[in-house]
Amino acid sequence: MIQVAILILLALLGAPLFSIIGASAIWGFHSEEIDLQVITVEIYRLAEMPILLAIPLFTFAGYVLGESQAPSRMVRMADAILGWMPGGLAIVALIACALFTAFTGASGVTIVALGALLYPALMKAGYPERFNLGLITTSGSLGLLFAPSLPLILYGVIAQQSALERPVSIDDLFLAGILPGLLMVVMLSMWSMWKQPRGQLTTQFDHQKVVAAVKESIWEIPLPILILGGIYGGYFAVSEAAAVTAVYVLVVEVFIKREIPLGEMPRIIRDSMVLVGAIILILGVSLASTNYLIDTEVPMQLFESIRAHIDSKWTFLILLNLFLLGLGMMLDIFSALIIIVPIILPIAIGYDIHPVHLGIIFLANMQLGYFTPPVGMNLFIASYRFKKPVMELYLATLPFFFILLFAVLVITYWPALSLVFLSR
Repeated sequence: MIQVAILILLALLGAPLFSIIGASAIWGFHSEEIDLQVITVEIYRLAEMPILLAIPLFTFAGYVLGESQAPSRMVRMADAILGWMPGGLAIVALIACALFTAFTGASGVTIVALGALLYPALMKAGYPERFNLGLITTSGSLGLLFAPSLPLILYGVIAQQSALERPVSIDDLFLAGILPGLLMVVMLSMWSMWKQPRGQLTTQFDHQKVVAAVKESIWEIPLPILILGGIYGGYFAVSEAAAVTAVYVLVVEVFIKREIPLGEMPRIIRDSMVLVGAIILILGVSLASTNYLIDTEVPMQLFESIRAHIDSKWTFLILLNLFLLGLGMMLDIFSALIIIVPIILPIAIGYDIHPVHLGIIFLANMQLGYFTPPVGMNLFIASYRFKKPVMELYLATLPFFFILLFAVLVITYWPALSLVFLSR
């Protein structure tokens, strides 16, 4: 208990997360008189995983897109295609943010990068300020369920290391996230159509405007086709698709569009790899810690303890949702994935929950936790970005929170929504 108290104190004092996890693994193995070389073996085993290459490559591609004018082109194209609809501009904001977050994997980046474009446009269109703040803050975490979302890949990597009877592939996770992600976007789009300012006239569909916007974005449009078509057409593995995406984005934005000076590339590479390095370091020591937990049968003991009080799979799922919502408020999504998934995965499988479905439930809750009061990270990022009190952001996001909470419950209790494409 003294050791646990020391580790908690170090965490509260701001010690790096990897050092806390690593120290707990070292102490656990030492107390069981297991050779500490097992930690080095786990890190080496992680380095041998081919799928791990996808994480730095997709992250680099997302950072390059974020530094270019691609977000602006994305918004203009979506506006040209959907702007004529009731609530069209708000729907444009939702779709643009979802696509951007899917490629960058970072909701805070979406709020900062696209907020400057979308907030003034929504204000000019006559939408209430509170609605605009809530929409952009909420949309910042949309897209985590769409390929090639980094959290989806990371969940797959962790699940593959857990030696499950039901294998979890990244391809399956990409497919499983499509309908749940679309459900969230559609529900928020319906709310946006309902909230369109009274008396606002929608613009007419302009064929020429659409053609011009498509021509402007002609180099970005093939990206989703390149990734998903390449993977599911059998042309690429996920890691190969990541390499093709990184090279494609680099060539387009640096050499064809010339929106990023070549001299800026070292900075972009450094910034993207700092995030990747932190994830991989935490992942390495966390897998070692997970092995200790498995060796000492901690997940099974937890399962037996929970099973003694909760017989129903559905009751367990609602408690899991509550736990994950709280977790999403306190931890960033990468830390939550690495620390919690190895513990809850065996427990969920004991309740006959498909590991792919669990991954979608996990990420959907994390997406909601980003703007759940009182400490959701996106609330504070939006407060800083728009120079508004956090309490105002609380009130602005409440309608969106309850809409997406309903979506999360549908995703949780309707497994077929996630697994339908896997029944092949």
